[in-house]
Amino acid sequence: MAKDILHETQELSLPEAILVYVGDESEDIIDRRLDELAELLRTAGGVEHSRLIQLRPTPDNATALGKGKLEELKEICNNAEIELIVFENELSPSQIRNIENAVGDVRVIDRTMLILDIFALNATTGEGILQVKLAHLQYTIPRLRGKGTSMSRLGGGIGTRGPGETKLEIERRRIREGMTSLKEELRQMENQRALRRESRAASGVVRIAVAGYTNVGKSTLLNTLTGAEILAENKLFATLDPTTRKWTLPNAGEVVLTDTVGFISNLPHNLVEAFKSTLSEVVFADVIFVVLDISHPEVRMQYEVTEEIIGELCEKNKVERKPTVYIFNKIDKVEEIPETILGLPSADSVFISAKTGQGLDSLIETAERVISSLKRDVKIRLPHSRAGLLDTLYKSCTVKSVEYTNDGIEVIASVSDKVRGQMRDYITEG
Repeated sequence: MAKDILHETQELSLPEAILVYVGDESEDIIDRRLDELAELLRTAGGVEHSRLIQLRPTPDNATALGKGKLEELKEICNNAEIELIVFENELSPSQIRNIENAVGDVRVIDRTMLILDIFALNATTGEGILQVKLAHLQYTIPRLRGKGTSMSRLGGGIGTRGPGETKLEIERRRIREGMTSLKEELRQMENQRALRRESRAASGVVRIAVAGYTNVGKSTLLNTLTGAEILAENKLFATLDPTTRKWTLPNAGEVVLTDTVGFISNLPHNLVEAFKSTLSEVVFADVIFVVLDISHPEVRMQYEVTEEIIGELCEKNKVERKPTVYIFNKIDKVEEIPETILGLPSADSVFISAKTGQGLDSLIETAERVISSLKRDVKIRLPHSRAGLLDTLYKSCTVKSVEYTNDGIEVIASVSDKVRGQMRDYITEG
């Protein structure tokens, strides 16, 4: 059902587009917002033609723009044969309809619609595709509006004079049914994800979530550290589906790294809700790697957005914030440390280039130090019949010494609370 509904929607065709902003923020903030919107457009396959800015406290209720700016927009579209207008502001269905009626044969979308389109392009796994479909339907249903007689009540004449059901009501019902079906499928996938998470937790292996703003190099970092072959493109939201890979550290042993969907300012609520199961990987990890693009002029904004989203996810899932390593990536693109990062966390922060490998030794050292802070030394005596547990300790802990005796195997290891609980029957000290 949901699949049929989604296929009935038109795919966005993105030629040259006019970017529009309505508001009264500072010039720097407006430029930043429109630059990001232009990058989103490029990711979706479109090209920026020009920008139109109207400074006013709030958008017009009917058309977002005032009459004068609306006429200016119409003139640009007619002269340049523009087919698409993208608003930075979120638009209501009536605003979109009124703007399209005023401007002519031009498609009008807003930032959320553009992001949804990009997500639809980049989702590859079953879960990612279902999440995008759900977000799309959640965005669509409150925006359904009937037009003329096309959404009038069905039927007529004898036998059809009851309350009936309008075409609009039928369409809403179909979408709600589709959403219910998608939510159930995602709930089952979320349960499977939770079981995998519990299995990893039971193994005692340290879990590290790689989080950060979109296009800061998270996938490249994971590829460099683990030898994975995750898609790493210079585009926003190139990675939507979480990918988990093993990473072996010299002293801390084997850990798992999970790449996550990138964050963005004003991330639409529907996307946060639809992707909540995959985003939760961030807060249920033992350690968080926050990746920042040190070469980006808005690196401070990236940091603030990332911190805000992680904080909201922790609050929503009722968990404490986990130890965090701040990774300032793309150091190869700057000649000196920019002033924009002054005041950002200095403890447990490293400067690297995931592309060239610069600074990776520092990252490994910092990661091991943070992981070691999660553990404490204990003495363990394993009976010979449970010698197989020694392999588990090597994989999930830092084994400092092993001595074979007639009574068993004496082990001194630095273990996490999880492993300590698993080995409680064999711990003799610590």
